[in-house]
Amino acid sequence: MPAENGPSEHLARTVTEVSERMRVLVREEIELAKAETTQKISSIARGAVAVAAGAVFGVFAVVIGLITLAWGLDAIITSSGGSIWVGFLIVFAVLLAGAIGSFLFAWRKLRVGAPKPVMAIDEAKKIRATVTAKPEGDT
Repeated sequence: MPAENGPSEHLARTVTEVSERMRVLVREEIELAKAETTQKISSIARGAVAVAAGAVFGVFAVVIGLITLAWGLDAIITSSGGSIWVGFLIVFAVLLAGAIGSFLFAWRKLRVGAPKPVMAIDEAKKIRATVTAKPEGDT
């Protein structure tokens, strides 16, 4: 009887080890997917914040630009020679540069696309191919 229990115990131990390794592998793949998704979501969030900042800068740039235009037209039409509009023009340029910079930063951050765990999916496909592959002796 002990000779028969030996191979079955060995088979049971092997099945248990394989099962444990697969369980660990699946957990690691889930952690990889979570990490990938979190990284992409945080990049998208930073991009969204940059869009909001760019929008605020843009709104102020439009307001200052219109005020600058009004003061410039006033200086040209009335020949008062007041140079206050130059200050408005400088502020407009700074706000416009801030808006453009924010939108460029946001564009770079939002280019990452949807939060899809590409690396985790690739690893899962490789694992599946390895597990389902037939041994070379079986044809």
